[in-house]
Amino acid sequence: MASRIRSIFSGSVGNLVEWYDWYVYSAFALYFAPSFFPEGSQTAQLLNTAAIFAVGFLMRPLGGWLLGLYADRAGRKAALMASVLLMCGGSLLIALTPTYAQIGVAAPVLLVLARLLQGLSVGGEYGTSATYLSEMADQRNRGFFSSFQYVTLIAGQLLALLVQLGLQQVLSAAELQAWGWRVPFGIGAAAAVVALYLRRTMEETDAFTHQTPAESAGAAPPPGKLQLLLRYPREVLMVVGLTLGGTVVFYTFTTYTQKFLVNTASFSKGQATLVSFGALGVAMLLQPLLGALSDRVGRRPVLLFFGVGATLGTVPLMTALGAAASLGAAFGLLVLALAVVSGYTSINAVVKAELFPTEIRALGVGLPYALTVAIFGGTAEYVALLAKSQGVESWFYWYVTACAAISLVVYLRMPDTRDTSRLNSAAN
Repeated sequence: MASRIRSIFSGSVGNLVEWYDWYVYSAFALYFAPSFFPEGSQTAQLLNTAAIFAVGFLMRPLGGWLLGLYADRAGRKAALMASVLLMCGGSLLIALTPTYAQIGVAAPVLLVLARLLQGLSVGGEYGTSATYLSEMADQRNRGFFSSFQYVTLIAGQLLALLVQLGLQQVLSAAELQAWGWRVPFGIGAAAAVVALYLRRTMEETDAFTHQTPAESAGAAPPPGKLQLLLRYPREVLMVVGLTLGGTVVFYTFTTYTQKFLVNTASFSKGQATLVSFGALGVAMLLQPLLGALSDRVGRRPVLLFFGVGATLGTVPLMTALGAAASLGAAFGLLVLALAVVSGYTSINAVVKAELFPTEIRALGVGLPYALTVAIFGGTAEYVALLAKSQGVESWFYWYVTACAAISLVVYLRMPDTRDTSRLNSAAN
């Protein structure tokens, strides 16, 4: 039991580092944008960095595919080590790349390359990490231990924000723009080395090592061929349906809300950051509580809590949040929204892992999830800002509601994976 908990801890720390490195890019874009692009307006520079951010998002399905294949062939541990190594390389490259003034167009090219590496990494991290945590946990506590995937994901967001707040206190804006923005990427690269060391000590899961000869024979479809995954069309579609509403609602109430509080609710940037940071901290604590609850009552009731809450609550919550007159009111509304979202985030990884057999689990979880997130989660902020720019901001509220409703239909029709799990027969 002690070695199992140690392995889960090592995997979770690596996941935290992965998401810290992923989010620190957007947190510091304002400072490093002038270093990589020719002189121009701040908006143009930020649009360039945002475009590169989007390229990283588009790489996530490829990462989910390649590292999913690798995890189902070489093992979960090997894939998780490869994932954090890719992230280390991407962060280190950003930290060390010379500016546009020094090497010209090669600077943004290297930035794109770094973001491609990070996109591959985080795309492969989700499915492999979800698979590893689900397979390492015993059946009775699988929901609880798997919930730590989102505990560490949110912690990565918070850590990126904390580093930014800390550097803003000790460095001037000029220093941050000149060289200080490199510090968080250096921290990320160093932390990735530590995570790589920790992951070297992880145990491989029994589910992978104890595959039957028949399972092992089919465990690794050749790169570019997805015949084995296509044997599970219902499960793949369920992953898409499970993810669709969850990813849109999650990105709406996490990454987009900070801008929404400024642009719509008229809070200052500092106030919006404070509200978002506090609410995310509460959400992080909710993950294991709802994960443990799913071990007692089943996965489906917890997913239904999210589906019903998001479908019925998004429009009134967004409307009230946009009209919030105080920090306390905004914080309370955002905590309520994230509590509903936690019905999805806390257990989505284990539910997806429980759908697939061992030989295709990492690919089955990672690829359809990454595709859905890239298409819907990655565009949520753009859709929101587009609606606002056209004077129909409330249309976005209904768009989020429609996405949640689609997932709710899936939750209503699906069996409870805690009882029908393909993991239940695996060694624990």
